[in-house]
Amino acid sequence: MTSATFFEAVISGARPKTLAAGIVPVWAGGVLAWELSGSFDAWLWTCTLLGALCIQIATNFFNDAVDGRKGADGAARTGPKRLTGTGEMSFARVMALGGVFLAGAAFFGAFLVIARGWPMLAIGVPSLFLAYGYTGGPFPLAYRGLGEIFVILFFGFVAVMGTVFVQTGEWFHQAVLLGGQIGLLSAVLISVNNFRDREGDALVGKRTLAVQLGPKCAAAVIWLEIKAAAFLGVAWLAMGYPLFGLASLPVLVIGMRIIWGVLTLPPDKRMNRLLALGALELVLFAGVFHAIAWFF
Repeated sequence: MTSATFFEAVISGARPKTLAAGIVPVWAGGVLAWELSGSFDAWLWTCTLLGALCIQIATNFFNDAVDGRKGADGAARTGPKRLTGTGEMSFARVMALGGVFLAGAAFFGAFLVIARGWPMLAIGVPSLFLAYGYTGGPFPLAYRGLGEIFVILFFGFVAVMGTVFVQTGEWFHQAVLLGGQIGLLSAVLISVNNFRDREGDALVGKRTLAVQLGPKCAAAVIWLEIKAAAFLGVAWLAMGYPLFGLASLPVLVIGMRIIWGVLTLPPDKRMNRLLALGALELVLFAGVFHAIAWFF
């Protein structure tokens, strides 16, 4: 493998189309922190963002390696190709790449620990461990139907509340609401992915929520995630920031298209477009949220 093809493989394995789930909570959390406190530390925010991205990319590489070894990403896979499953890279090399990015997350996280102390350790250590524990270890969450809960918790509540705490040194209930919305929207991505792959996952013992519940209930979970994320926007009225509820508008519009696709498309590569729509939905939510904070 030449250096050029190796670099291309690393980019592919990092799954750049999914990285909105790592960027958006830090982006929106920084906006909320600025709105609540009137201050913004660009250096700490950059460390938070890079740490979050490193954890997500490490998770993606570990997921690639473990799923490839267990046969979950074989030739019959309808989603984007995976490095280990296709034999493009060895299990050991993909695991090593995950380790490199995990070390990067620890490096950037060290600056957050210096700035904010032990709460960053309490957040960071479990996040580092679960980057591997999502699909590996003695209790792989993705193989137990806990993938959505993991995403809502760590890509929603932990990421948003942690970002706000890093910026302000305080815990705000507004961050809980924003974390819930972003966590649910991030969970849509994993739910659609698992919905598409449910038949192949069942064959290799990967008991995702979609495998355990069946297609009808799994589709209902996606519907619930989208609707709950949108209608939680009403709670911004009680928080004293009613205009932030408008960030739910793209969720309602794009979310309906995702739900329709889940109900009508077969579980093959045509469903990949729904993942792109899910990422767009997440980015537009953050974009509208940011625009409201900036202009109003």
